[in-house]
Amino acid sequence: MELLRIKTDKDERFRAAMELYEESFPLHERRTAESQSAALADEDYHFNLIFDGDIFLGLLLCWETRGFVYVEHFCILPELRGKNYGAKALELLSRGGKGVILEIDPLVDDISVRRKNFYERAGYRTNGFEHVHPPYRRGFNGHRLVIMSSPAPLSEEEYKIFARYLSETVMRDEPRG
Repeated sequence: MELLRIKTDKDERFRAAMELYEESFPLHERRTAESQSAALADEDYHFNLIFDGDIFLGLLLCWETRGFVYVEHFCILPELRGKNYGAKALELLSRGGKGVILEIDPLVDDISVRRKNFYERAGYRTNGFEHVHPPYRRGFNGHRLVIMSSPAPLSEEEYKIFARYLSETVMRDEPRG
């Protein structure tokens, strides 16, 4: 299993990857195609395709800083879920030796509870910070999410560094409401 980074929207695999992205995330939680293309130019941004040999499994879109990796979007093809590919992809990511931060929906239904349990089995810890992800599109508000991190919970200072990076770097080109 490996992560293959795409650095341009001209890559022939980009279109199929974007189809999975659009199927996997609701409109208010995803970048526009133009924003996604612009993010590819940022050296911190890793638009990773997950492959097992020749088989495309999913996406692991993340931002890598000196101190941590932030997973912005992560999905496995629906027909391949439940086969341990997601856990293996997260394991690949953790091999870099940096802490990993991600966000999940608040626990409001069976799906969100299962998602939290999946990440906990993969070694992630829930953080108690009040967190609102900035909007990706005009006409939408930010949305409340739960912060998870691996291998340990974040300190308050680490969370503040992450929140600043999210606002000033990850979301710098996105609309402000």
